[in-house]
Amino acid sequence: GKGTGMMVGDGDGGGGGYHPVAGRLLAGGVWIPDFAGMTKGMGGGIIGGNWGRLLQLMTAANGAAPAAERAGGKVFIIGGGPGDPELLTLKAKRIIEAAEVIIYADSLVHPSVVEFAQPGARVYGSKELHLDEIMALTLDAVRQGQTVARVQSGDPAIYGAVLEQMRILEREGVDYEIVPGVSAGFAAAAALKTELTVPERAQTVILTRAEGRVAMPPGEQLRDLAAHGCTLVIFLSITRMTRIVRDLVAAGYAETTPVAVAYRVSWPDELIIRGTLADIAAKVRAAKITLQALIIVGDAADPELTRPQPEDNAASSHLYSAEYTHRYRQASAAAGPPAAARQ
Repeated sequence: GKGTGMMVGDGDGGGGGYHPVAGRLLAGGVWIPDFAGMTKGMGGGIIGGNWGRLLQLMTAANGAAPAAERAGGKVFIIGGGPGDPELLTLKAKRIIEAAEVIIYADSLVHPSVVEFAQPGARVYGSKELHLDEIMALTLDAVRQGQTVARVQSGDPAIYGAVLEQMRILEREGVDYEIVPGVSAGFAAAAALKTELTVPERAQTVILTRAEGRVAMPPGEQLRDLAAHGCTLVIFLSITRMTRIVRDLVAAGYAETTPVAVAYRVSWPDELIIRGTLADIAAKVRAAKITLQALIIVGDAADPELTRPQPEDNAASSHLYSAEYTHRYRQASAAAGPPAAARQ
């Protein structure tokens, strides 16, 4: 907890300023009380001389908390979603509204997301900043006891470049929290009106990217991953569409394999391009798409999936099948009408 703080002077009875660590728990579990009340009527109530030396010794002996930790600020690494501000989580919106400092990926996050900021909040776009500049802004705010909303696109866990930020926060002893968001991969599935895990066809989803200027780890080339024949969600790779097609076909995907490209999914200018491995590269070139698009490969991109099919020919999940037993329901030989809703 925090106390009321104390004044630390330059010497015995000299003037001073508010000491940020007084009246709170220091690293190592030592409580430094508020000495100000102990000095009332003593000619200024200033802690100096022996009291100041005692404070120094206690702090040194128990390890001074990092400056950011002492100040009590906090960083929230927030998934800003794919674009549509209505896809923000309620928690993300609440934090953005309360934060004194907002640093957002302005090349990917829709500007309306940061319009939730309170009046007077400092808002920075990060597209022209490097890591040191971003973290300098972050740490400066935290040391002033402020809340920082670091708004990433999509979900921070997927190509969010947040590990290096978290390492710095850990090193500096900064309190931080990650708030998940809606990934563009899942927003694209919603736009396609599909399910990435197709019963009896693809029960595995691989989130990946094509190799470019940054190499992929061994065993993670598209040709390696294509051997599984599952649903592929390929990020950050739209400019390599021709090579992606070549690699997937070489690895065994048929040229008739369905493919969908989602450009700026959930933005006002969203564009969905459907095709197969045989024609998708040409369609992407014709649309002149060079950024902010992801690629879904496999049966999940087949528009025929949701069209009515004969009951005996439609692959369906067992979850709601009347013939399937699970902990909440016993299988029945003949499916009847649904039970009346309980009031």
